[in-house]
Amino acid sequence: MNNSFDWTIKDLEKWIKKIEKRVKEFNLDFFEQIFEICSYKDMIGYMSYVGMPSSYPHWSFGKAFEITETKYRYGIGGLPYEMVINSNPCLAYLMENNTLPIQLITIAHVYGHNDFFKNNINLSYTRPELVLGRIKTRADRIRSYIENPSIGPEKVENLLDIARALSMQRSHSLGSEQSSSDILLFIRDNNPFLEDWEKDILTIIDEEAQYFIPQRETKIMNEGWAVYWHYNIMKSLDLPDGVYQGFAVHHNRIVSPPPISVPFINPYHVGFKIWQDIRKRWDKKEGSGKGIERMFFSREVDRDASFLRQYLTKELMKELDIFQHEKIHRDRIITKISDKENWREIRELLIKNTGINSIPVIKVIDANYKKRQGLLIRHCHDGRDLLQEHTIRTMGHLQRLWKKAVFLETIENGQKVLYQCVKNKIKRMV
Repeated sequence: MNNSFDWTIKDLEKWIKKIEKRVKEFNLDFFEQIFEICSYKDMIGYMSYVGMPSSYPHWSFGKAFEITETKYRYGIGGLPYEMVINSNPCLAYLMENNTLPIQLITIAHVYGHNDFFKNNINLSYTRPELVLGRIKTRADRIRSYIENPSIGPEKVENLLDIARALSMQRSHSLGSEQSSSDILLFIRDNNPFLEDWEKDILTIIDEEAQYFIPQRETKIMNEGWAVYWHYNIMKSLDLPDGVYQGFAVHHNRIVSPPPISVPFINPYHVGFKIWQDIRKRWDKKEGSGKGIERMFFSREVDRDASFLRQYLTKELMKELDIFQHEKIHRDRIITKISDKENWREIRELLIKNTGINSIPVIKVIDANYKKRQGLLIRHCHDGRDLLQEHTIRTMGHLQRLWKKAVFLETIENGQKVLYQCVKNKIKRMV
């Protein structure tokens, strides 16, 4: 084996010190960083638990583990180079079978994430200093309900299924257009038929969602930021030739645009290009050093929606070859390209599908609809009709959780419609 690709723990410790020195020289501000070496099976486990160590048991985690491991063993699915947790101290896992170039690019990448976690205002609300302790505490509470003979695993798992399915359904609280909460907490606080353990599980899943939502809302920024800094940190190091070549190969893989058949952008690619463009444009417009100032400002105050709207220019969209496509029969067809007439429309469509923007917004209207304790909710229509299969599934979850009738107002094909769900039977009324 090429010696430049071999490594020992002492080698990594030496390189971590060199990388952290460069990180400080670039004025990145980060939490204490902890790295742990793990096997590929451990990494699959962390992936299955969506990066939350010591989490509660649930069937979906086991299913995700089996699917990922099978794909990995048969060579039809890869694993991430690292798994990093938004916590203080910041915890990251490195796979033991990665080569030295991959380990170094991963370590530099993690420090970029760490800086973003500490400084982006949206992520500050996750209370990183409490994350690891809260994960364990929640898991212990859920295990106590599973082991309670009067509750048991079946009831707990059924409620977890429902709560996890609804956890991203953010709505406005009853009677207030300005204050914002979510459907789980509204039902927890207003359904008199729920037992205390059920209310606690709704609280747990809502808290879990609050950890993940700001990460989803800053995915493009965060990944692009980590790529930007791993790229510059690695270039600044005195790397052996073989390691530098390995770095270049893996960096190019990370930022490669997806093939035209894939209906998604690569957030690493798009984010990296935007950060590079910000630095270049502000340095040119306002003088050397202004670009990095603008980058640090945006890293602090923006989320993907505002980031894309401010910095994804017509020229950059053309360079990135971002286009609109639709599935027609069995084929995916390009319907619009980022030209003079369509680039703004395509950018807005991209923004509509970033973070939780792709998840329909629902608002609680009445918790005693028709004076029968029915729950009336309204879909805040934004030009996109609800998918019927998702509507049916969501209303079924809501009805089982509310334990009374649930009604949904929405618009389909320009016409107001009302759905009713009683005893898990759904009826559509115009």
